[in-house]
Amino acid sequence: MPETKRNNPKIDNTYAHVQPQAVDVERVVLGALMIDKDAFAMISEHIKAETFYEPRHQKIFAAIQSLNLHDKPVDVLTVIDQLKHDGTLEEIGGEPYVLELSSSVASSAHIEYHSKILAQKHLARQLISYAGMLETQAFDESVDVDELMQKAEGALFEISQKNIQSDYTQINPVVKQAMINLQKSAERDGGLTGIPTGYAALDEVTSGLQNSDLMIIAGRPAMGKTSFALSMAKNIAIDHKIPTGFFTLEMSDTQLVNRLISNTCEIAGSKILTGQLNSDEWERLDRNLAQLDNVPLYIDQTPSLSIFELRTKARRMVRSEGVKVIMIDYLQLMTASGMRFNSRQEEVSIISRSLKGLAKDLNIPIVALSQLNRAVDNRGDGMDKRPQLSDLRESGSIEQDADIVLFVHRPEYYKIYQDTNGNDLRGKAQIIIAKHRKGATKDVLLGFRGEYTRFENLRNDAPLMSDPRDGGEILSSRSVTGADQAPPPDMPFAAGHPDAEF
Repeated sequence: MPETKRNNPKIDNTYAHVQPQAVDVERVVLGALMIDKDAFAMISEHIKAETFYEPRHQKIFAAIQSLNLHDKPVDVLTVIDQLKHDGTLEEIGGEPYVLELSSSVASSAHIEYHSKILAQKHLARQLISYAGMLETQAFDESVDVDELMQKAEGALFEISQKNIQSDYTQINPVVKQAMINLQKSAERDGGLTGIPTGYAALDEVTSGLQNSDLMIIAGRPAMGKTSFALSMAKNIAIDHKIPTGFFTLEMSDTQLVNRLISNTCEIAGSKILTGQLNSDEWERLDRNLAQLDNVPLYIDQTPSLSIFELRTKARRMVRSEGVKVIMIDYLQLMTASGMRFNSRQEEVSIISRSLKGLAKDLNIPIVALSQLNRAVDNRGDGMDKRPQLSDLRESGSIEQDADIVLFVHRPEYYKIYQDTNGNDLRGKAQIIIAKHRKGATKDVLLGFRGEYTRFENLRNDAPLMSDPRDGGEILSSRSVTGADQAPPPDMPFAAGHPDAEF
């Protein structure tokens, strides 16, 4: 009977690789830490106990770290004593192993270089673990793929955040760059150092949108924060031809462009929706629509945008399209998917901190819209309706992370039509600069055209609103009599209409 030939299965050696490690380098680093008292300060920013691959090396480093944190001397004897105190001396091989580590190193001359090798090996192991988790769960048919995508984004984001390293800079090159910026500013009209918003009074205070700044634009519904951001984007992209990225998490790109057409062509949003234009409006549409041709405005309509997605998309916009400013409508609709939080406030804190980090990383201004809580509406009449920093919704870290916080406030919405100087506030919006890390805080008055969802510069001869912090007040509608009491409706459009919330 012929011998049966066995079919030996092929062995997949893909996962037979030894994980990235450098145990010999670990020994050198630990030995150097025990012979040089200054060595720990040189490597402590990028080396932690978990950076070491060998478990006993993790315990020895933890002992050295504990001694440094308590300002105790670090040498062979003190490390042995700390390991005894931790109850781990026998686990690492006893006193002989500690003595061996110390005697095998002559100096700490290359400890920074060696520590960076360990940090890279540790990062590689993290990525392997991440990829393994992702592959294992991807094979599991009971796992929802969309949820897995969100979890994968969050895990990779956490890895990248933990491994971001920055270094100090000697002041000379910084002073040189500051002088270059100063000279450039002196050559510009109006002394602008950043991207012009198109609003002269606002630019006078802020000197434009500054690179690496996070600006928050906040307001209650119907105040016009989206319209203000869109008007600003229009000014930047159309009037100044500066590439602008606009992330709209609430509206579709078509709805956003309809508002932009209304803004640019001065045609009511309700007519843009229905198409019921008269002959003059059709003519105005044809004449002004050309302004939108080849405009460097890039719209992303991803709903529930995660921080990880934003980082990826923003980098691509900057790299491929040369985008100089990014706007997000709005912050509370973003997520930090895949990461675990004890509360929504904690998640929003991570989002705002990440936005500030992204602005610094890309070296461009980021403008994020934010909601205010209902405390504004629940307060009394008159000045009590002015929004405050404490009204920022869901997280105090928004105020902390932002370089500038602007509130969009329309007193006429609350039936306030005059200030104490008798200036008419109808058709006007108050831009309250509540926080300005680099300059003054004050109020700026702009014109508001609700039918076009547009904010405008006031004429030079238009009276400016008194700044209440300088002693001025806004009077309630009860201070206005006669014809002055003809208020616009609280909501100019019916509920559900695309222009119902500015």
